[in-house]
Amino acid sequence: MDLNLTAKTAVVTGASRGIGLATVRTLIAEGVRVVGAARTITPELKDSGAIPYAADLGTPEGPAALIDHAHAELGGIDFLVNNVGAGDDVNIGGFLTTDDAHWQANLEINLFSAVRASRAALPGLVERRGALVNVSSINARVPGSGPVAYSTAKAALTAFGKALSEEFGPQGVRVNTVSPGVVRTAIWEDPNGFGGQVAAAAGVDHAQFIEAIPQSFNIASRRITEPAEVAALIVFLLSDAAGNITGADHIIDGGTVKSA
Repeated sequence: MDLNLTAKTAVVTGASRGIGLATVRTLIAEGVRVVGAARTITPELKDSGAIPYAADLGTPEGPAALIDHAHAELGGIDFLVNNVGAGDDVNIGGFLTTDDAHWQANLEINLFSAVRASRAALPGLVERRGALVNVSSINARVPGSGPVAYSTAKAALTAFGKALSEEFGPQGVRVNTVSPGVVRTAIWEDPNGFGGQVAAAAGVDHAQFIEAIPQSFNIASRRITEPAEVAALIVFLLSDAAGNITGADHIIDGGTVKSA
């Protein structure tokens, strides 16, 4: 399918690896000019063909500075992908071990980064009748299965996307949410990351833990989602091929969530 995206422009946050990097690569393959933002610019992002921009999007000033930079580099923005989110530093303990600082950090990076970037980008998106995708998580729907602050922040992000779709849909801007389950990224595969912490807490070998995820999480497809698969969904939703899809939360989890 030709998505007819050549010469369009996009901003992708959390672009240095995982879903963000895969989204950057997919957009560029479709002919889109991309500014890829991340706190740390990785060699992979540098080599992707995107314009890399180093920013801490968990700060009040970071998202607006990113959008200003993207406007200067691209001459305008057609698409915004709010992908950045906490993952490496989530608390695997329960509610009583999650202090205010951890709650605040999760809300800043998972919710307020998207609020601030969207606020800065939406006037231009309205002018260009563009599209916006927020990357949430199935934890928004099954909060008991994940860290409480992270799951709550993602639920707020999902609600935020729905609210934006109602306000800006009549102005020609489509807003959708993509909610992945377990994706094969460093968050799970790095022994020092979240997946490694969960494996250690359970007293199991990390590699064995990763291999067992499809069965232990009751994933119907019996495999973990790949970053490129999430990226393909995001890019489709940005394109005119999804021209009347807005305000929807699109789950991509191999059938982990069992509710209709």
